[in-house]
Amino acid sequence: MPIQVAVIGGGSWGTTVAHLCAKNTPTTLWARRDEVAVEVRDQHTNSAYLKGFDLTPSLHATSSLEEAVSEADLLVMGVPSHTMRETAQSLASYLRPWVPVVSLSKGLEQGTRLRMTEVLAAELPGHPHGVLTGPNLAKEILAGDAAASVIAMEDTSIAEALQDVFSTDVFRVYTNHDVIGCEVAGALKNVMAIASGMADGLGTGDNTRSAVITRGLAELTRLGCAMGGEQQTFSGLAGMGDLIATCISPQSRNRYVGEQLGKGRKTEEIIAEMNMVAEGVKTSRVVMELADQYGVDLPIAGEVFAVVHEGAPATDAYRGLLGRNVRSEMHGMPGS
Repeated sequence: MPIQVAVIGGGSWGTTVAHLCAKNTPTTLWARRDEVAVEVRDQHTNSAYLKGFDLTPSLHATSSLEEAVSEADLLVMGVPSHTMRETAQSLASYLRPWVPVVSLSKGLEQGTRLRMTEVLAAELPGHPHGVLTGPNLAKEILAGDAAASVIAMEDTSIAEALQDVFSTDVFRVYTNHDVIGCEVAGALKNVMAIASGMADGLGTGDNTRSAVITRGLAELTRLGCAMGGEQQTFSGLAGMGDLIATCISPQSRNRYVGEQLGKGRKTEEIIAEMNMVAEGVKTSRVVMELADQYGVDLPIAGEVFAVVHEGAPATDAYRGLLGRNVRSEMHGMPGS
């Protein structure tokens, strides 16, 4: 019998992952809004988030958590970080024992500072937990462009078994046992994408963008390793790969937020006009709390926090970075 997959979250990435899974095995997408579920199920489109793209006709959709989850052999959580705990609590009673749970969210929980797999482990104990992450822009994948991702789980045998669920001819899925590193990289790269967007909004050139991305990678690595991640993870798809895509793509929500900030707009105004979540906005606060907790220097993240949450102008952020003392390029890196 083929495994049954439930994907929770009818946004752009949740829908795209459900579309990929449905090519391989029976898959049900849960959407909070009934009109989204009906459109996916009956018209094989999701115009609210993926206008102009057709979905796999075999993809089923529902707005009932019980219907989506009760027969699932694999649960994929595609909701934003700020709703992850509440959603997990709502579906817990429908989930059968030992079903693996995979997070798609690239954020950290405010208040607790927990990674998403830690939130899921607390609310759905007894289930193997992992994360699917990488340089994965939803619309490019739906358009059929080649892409790659990483499924990270502590039990690599489960991760290997799930590779075929997500993979297609043009979507390659690798395994990684470093769940911590993959999750920290996925969360912090959104903050760096805001910084990259601010540079674009200020009209700087490719040299500046390159410097932001490169030094941003150093910050990902410093914090991730301090939290227990492995250094090599940050040079892979979950780290460098995702960072580059999110920092340079016009499709990146976080880069867009940064670009608008660089043009002088306010955070609240930008967020109000968006129909999708830019995780880096909330994550920037948590990242700075973690930097204090682990004693890690994150200058770019700090300047992003000041602009996003304290109203500092983007021009001040870049002056602040340029005015820092110059040290060894490898300062603060593991083994340096």
